[in-house]
Amino acid sequence: MRAVIQRVTSASVTIQQNIKSAINTGLLILVGIEEADNDEDISWLSNKIVNLRIFDDDNKVPNISLKDNNGDILLISQFTLHASTKKGNRPSYLKAAKPDIAFPLYNKLIAQLQKDLSKQIFTGEFGADMKVALLNDGPVTIIIDTKNKE
Repeated sequence: MRAVIQRVTSASVTIQQNIKSAINTGLLILVGIEEADNDEDISWLSNKIVNLRIFDDDNKVPNISLKDNNGDILLISQFTLHASTKKGNRPSYLKAAKPDIAFPLYNKLIAQLQKDLSKQIFTGEFGADMKVALLNDGPVTIIIDTKNKE
C-alpha cells in the first residue's frame, strides 16, 4: 500500500456536485493498493498513520499524533499512486490492484483505522470520479509505502 498523507485544516470530497465527506483538522490520505498488499500491510499502515507525530505542540514542534489531537481522517482510494512512468509518456497502472482485490482491502483499511482511532473515518467513494479539495497545513505531506517498512 502506498499512502500520501497530508496534514490539513480542512478537506472535502465531492461526487457529482454533492459533498460526500468533509473534515476540519486532520489528515487527508490518498491510498493506492497493489496486488501484493495484505492484512499485515493494513495493520502496519493504520498504526503508522494514527501515531505519526506531525501535529505541532505548544512549542510549534511536530510532536502530536492524530490520535492525540482527536483529528479526523478523510481517506480517498487512488489507484494512480501505483503508476509506472518508466517507459513513454503514458503511465502504466499494471501494479495497481484490480477492484475485486482493492475494494475489500480498502474496506479493511477503513475498519482498521476506525478501530485504531476509535472514531469514524470519512471517505470518498471507491472507483468514483471525485473532486478533492484541501487546505494543506504547513504544508506537511508524507509518503508511506508498506513495501518500505525497514
